Amino acid sequence: MSKEGLSRQAYEPVPEGQSYEPFVPASQSPAEFTFKAILAGILFGIIFGAANAYLGLRVGLTISTSIPVAVITVAVFKMLQKIAVSSSLLEANMSQTVGSASSSVASGVIFTLPALFLWNLDPTLLQMTLLAMCGGLLGVLFMVPLRRFLIVKEHGYLPYPEGTACAEVLVASEVGGGKARNVFRGLGVGAAMKFLVGWMHAIPDDIHVRVPFLRKG
Repeated sequence: MSKEGLSRQAYEPVPEGQSYEPFVPASQSPAEFTFKAILAGILFGIIFGAANAYLGLRVGLTISTSIPVAVITVAVFKMLQKIAVSSSLLEANMSQTVGSASSSVASGVIFTLPALFLWNLDPTLLQMTLLAMCGGLLGVLFMVPLRRFLIVKEHGYLPYPEGTACAEVLVASEVGGGKARNVFRGLGVGAAMKFLVGWMHAIPDDIHVRVPFLRKG
């Protein structure tokens, strides 16, 4: 495992007949699929999935949460290391993958299931849960045969900027401590604004501005 971060080969096409050696080589087998990583990923997924679903239903668009989840994952795992709870890079990668996947599921749910209600259908919570699970499972199954072509053969040709940014955050884990504070501050500001707007009604939710000389449509 390199101490200097990702190599230049991570961004360049692999010459014919050669293969790219990942940051964690196959000769090493650190912990990856652990209870701690999955539990942290589920927790982050609940938080960011709910936030993304709320954002999508309110304004009609969602954001990708891979990078903020990666930053928070690194920060949380570094805090756990201070209390003698060890963690590996692959555990952090597993956790951020699980956590960020919830945003994709949330987007698929909020942009499709409302159509059922427009058709006067009333799906139960179990039915909506099963639909979301089936959609996520189909995505995983389709990615299995596509991985070799999109990830291995197209290495260096397809940039995957968001995935590369997540990898840089995880590799340069020392960045997580300072950068994570910005993410937590953003969460705090958003929660405070929601409290003032939705619960305290101190700030109007809708702002109406009258434009002179224009009639109502």
